[in-house]
Amino acid sequence: MDLVFRDVRIVDGTGAPSYVGDVAVSDGRISAIGNVDDTGSVDRGGTTTTVDGKGTLVLSPGFVDTHTHDDGALLAHPGLEFKVAQGCTSLVIGNCGFSAVPFGGPALWAKTDATWDGLAGYRDAIAANPPAANAIALVGHNTVRAVAMGEDKRSPTAAELDRMRGEVGRAMEDGACGFSTGLIYRPGRYAATDEIVELATVAGAHGGIYATHMRNEGDRLLEAVDEALHIGRSSGCPVHISHHKAAGRRNWGRCKDSLAKVDEANAAGADVTLDVYPYTAGSGPMVQYVNLDRIDVEWAENTRIASCPAFRAYEGRALVDVAADEGIALDELVRRILTAPKGDRTVSITAGMSEEDVETNLRHPLMMIGSDGIPDLKGVPHPRLFGTMPRILGEYVRARGVLTLEEAVRRMTSLSCERFGLAGRGRIAEGWWADLVLFDADVIVDTATYDEPKREPVGVSCVVVNGAVVYDAARGGHTGARPGALLRYRAEELPA
Repeated sequence: MDLVFRDVRIVDGTGAPSYVGDVAVSDGRISAIGNVDDTGSVDRGGTTTTVDGKGTLVLSPGFVDTHTHDDGALLAHPGLEFKVAQGCTSLVIGNCGFSAVPFGGPALWAKTDATWDGLAGYRDAIAANPPAANAIALVGHNTVRAVAMGEDKRSPTAAELDRMRGEVGRAMEDGACGFSTGLIYRPGRYAATDEIVELATVAGAHGGIYATHMRNEGDRLLEAVDEALHIGRSSGCPVHISHHKAAGRRNWGRCKDSLAKVDEANAAGADVTLDVYPYTAGSGPMVQYVNLDRIDVEWAENTRIASCPAFRAYEGRALVDVAADEGIALDELVRRILTAPKGDRTVSITAGMSEEDVETNLRHPLMMIGSDGIPDLKGVPHPRLFGTMPRILGEYVRARGVLTLEEAVRRMTSLSCERFGLAGRGRIAEGWWADLVLFDADVIVDTATYDEPKREPVGVSCVVVNGAVVYDAARGGHTGARPGALLRYRAEELPA
């Protein structure tokens, strides 16, 4: 045995009640569960590393962040400290229609000097400089469309649509788990529903899913859900709704209506799941949310700057405070930022959701957890980049009782692995991959705030990826191990 967790409270990822026992790890996999014989040294420098859970520390499968934008971070920040400190052992990348393939598309976020050809080439680039956690990829519509036809506000030609179909098919053959859209963003917003159906059909033919940042998450939320359900029915793809929300005060409470539509569709034979982040503010590329000819002042009043290469002094500050200090109107400030050199790389944070809707989302049995964090570490990012998973366990399990511990872990592990094709992961079971997190359920909580977002959580003791310890609080935190890989959809073995 390489590693033994002794006398731990096992929450196995299935939702079943926890129990106390031992878990042994050998050759990257869980080799024994129960009363494990001590076959090695009990000291951390010996043949077998033994970790004592004292009957109270929780051992669960490693958490899956179902909604990330870490495509570039896997190469630029392979230590993934902001993820593994939360207990994340696997990440779903390529969300909101923005993906690493085809190469040359928009919004890779963390820029790298690497180049690659297709998802297989991207996997090779990652294998040459492995990350600390695993990942699995969606192929993104915005990226595919931009490579095929730029930012044109029109329907594709037959040749352009064929190229897009080819790119989606190639990515699926190379191990992508599905096709994603970001229909609020350029250039995806210019696509008609039929175009999305055509491309999702390609993913569906390979058994993949359709993951969508829907066309509207505010006043037209229910219409957007109808479109997503239609795309799923027409393409044969299971549907996954990303960061489900009802944005804007006048829409608060409508998550119940949206979830009712999902439940009705599932009862009629559809296959629809969702994810949510446990915060009431969202974040993204500011230029995508603004019409410079008609700036929404209410939006600006609730917005702060996360990253702003054009004006670094604005980072971490609310627009209203910057405008007051500069002595200019809010709309003038927004125009100044976005029209400056590199202004289009500004990332903003906007408060716009209700806590009641967050709780409504979390109570739904098909709701998974995704951070939606943007890994621009030079700025003052949304705290969800560092705090999402511990916030679920500390705030919504322990403090509010919205979820039981076992149910929260199920959503963050087995449910997510099943949906995104992370085979052999997401449960504590013999023979399954040893992606594990040890934590103190009475202590774990996020410490990242909007003012100080780069603070790691507390209460996480140990994180294991593919059998290797990547985080160990007893040894000072991050170990430097990087055993992760870009996985293939529904393939249990690690890529060669």
